[in-house]
Amino acid sequence: MSPTFSARTVRRTAAALVTAALLVPLAACGSDDDSEGKEGVGGGGGKSVKLTVLAASSLTDVFATAEKTYEKAHPGTDITVSPAGSQELAAQVKQGAPADVLVTADTKTMDGLKGETGQPTVIAKNRLVIATREGNPEKVKGLKDLGDSKLKVVLADDTVPVGRYSKQVLDAQNVSVKPVSKEANVRSVLSKVELGEADAGIVYRTDAATAPDKVDAVTIPDAQNAVASYPAATLKGSKNGDAAAGFVKWLSTPEAQKILRDAGFQKP
Repeated sequence: MSPTFSARTVRRTAAALVTAALLVPLAACGSDDDSEGKEGVGGGGGKSVKLTVLAASSLTDVFATAEKTYEKAHPGTDITVSPAGSQELAAQVKQGAPADVLVTADTKTMDGLKGETGQPTVIAKNRLVIATREGNPEKVKGLKDLGDSKLKVVLADDTVPVGRYSKQVLDAQNVSVKPVSKEANVRSVLSKVELGEADAGIVYRTDAATAPDKVDAVTIPDAQNAVASYPAATLKGSKNGDAAAGFVKWLSTPEAQKILRDAGFQKP
C-alpha cells in the first residue's frame, strides 16, 4: 500500500468519525421530541384510549357536558356516549356490543346484568314530573288529572324504567290512564308533548328542564313521587378496563357531581 493512499484513507476515516459523533446528539434530540409529542397526544406515554359509554336517555344532555369535561382533564381519552332506554342498553350488553361503561336509570336493569358488569355505584337520583304543552292549556294540576279520558296522555312503556316508575305512582293514586302511545324511552315521551302530539306525559324532572320553552313541568309531591337511582358500572367485556374504571370513579367526584346537580339531578 502506498504512503499517499494510506494517509488519504486515514483522513477520510477521521472525517467520517467526526460526522457520526455530531449526528448522534441530533438523533437523540429528535427521539426525545418524538416521545414528548406522542405523550402529549395520548395523555400517557403515547397511548390514547377510546371509551364507549352506554347511558340512559335521560342522561343525554348532562353526559355531553361530562364527556367534554373529562376529556379536557384526561388528554388522550376519547369518550363516545351512546344514549338509549335502559332496557335497550341491557339488550346491547347481552348481545355483546362493544362498550366500556354502562349507566342505567334504575337498579333493576343493572342488577339483571350482574354477570356482565363490575360492581355498580349509584351516581345520581331523579324524580318524576308531569310535562305538559307550553302554558299548560289543559290546566293539569296533578296525577289524578291524567285519568281524564279527554286528555291525550303519553307514557313510556312498562319495560322502561320511567315507564315502571310512572305506573307505580299512578297505581298508588288509583289513577287509570289510557295513553295514546307508549314510548321506548323518556326522550320520546318528552318529544310527543313538545310536538303537541300529546297534552301531557310523565318524564323525569331533568328531561323537562331541557325544554323550558316548549313544555311546562307540573310538580308531583314527594309523597306521591318515585325516586329513580342511576347506577354506573364497568363492563367486563371492555378492552379498556382501567380507563373505564377511572371514568366510573370520576362520576362520583365533586367535579362530576356538580355537573349532575347543575342539570337537576339529586345526590346519590
